[in-house]
Amino acid sequence: MNKSHEVEYCNLELRFDRRQIQNFIRDLIQEGYSLYWSESEAQFLISIRTGRKLVKLKFQRLQNRYKIVGDYTIKDEKLSELLEKLINDTRGHAVVKRIKDRQIVIENIMFGEIIRLVEVSGMEHKIIYQRKPFVTVEEIIEAFSSKRAEERVPVLRYELDYELSVLSEALARQDEEGIAASKGRLAAMRIEMLQLEL
Repeated sequence: MNKSHEVEYCNLELRFDRRQIQNFIRDLIQEGYSLYWSESEAQFLISIRTGRKLVKLKFQRLQNRYKIVGDYTIKDEKLSELLEKLINDTRGHAVVKRIKDRQIVIENIMFGEIIRLVEVSGMEHKIIYQRKPFVTVEEIIEAFSSKRAEERVPVLRYELDYELSVLSEALARQDEEGIAASKGRLAAMRIEMLQLEL
């Protein structure tokens, strides 16, 4: 495990069937992870041991499907790869922040593909990649049938207010690292808000 490796997964929107969760558990076991899982009427929980840390992934039950809930910080490179394979396989949405040597790379992923890549270093941020808008008929149908935006916008507004207060406190303390991290989170939230309000 690379000790400087840290990846934060936010705003996850991944939906699975039971078989995909079982395949994920199989992949974890094949990679040699020590883990256990439990299930209730409301959720499916997988606890994964990574060195001294225990990572708990929570899957909320939605009728006969599941949805991952929560934000996760992963410091194990192989576990990050498996989680990203899951994002790709489920064609999910996520904001992935890679933190290394006081630099943050933020990936905005929609339908399993990176649509925007931003590098934050200190007070500066640079757009490395941005996909040209190209929407398929299937994506339009899925967007109209989904209630995700209606449910997510009020929560995102609350998260934005909270993050602005975190930034304000970091500015008052003159905490350069905290300011950069907060600005990175705000930039990702701004992008998501623009996408949801289109």
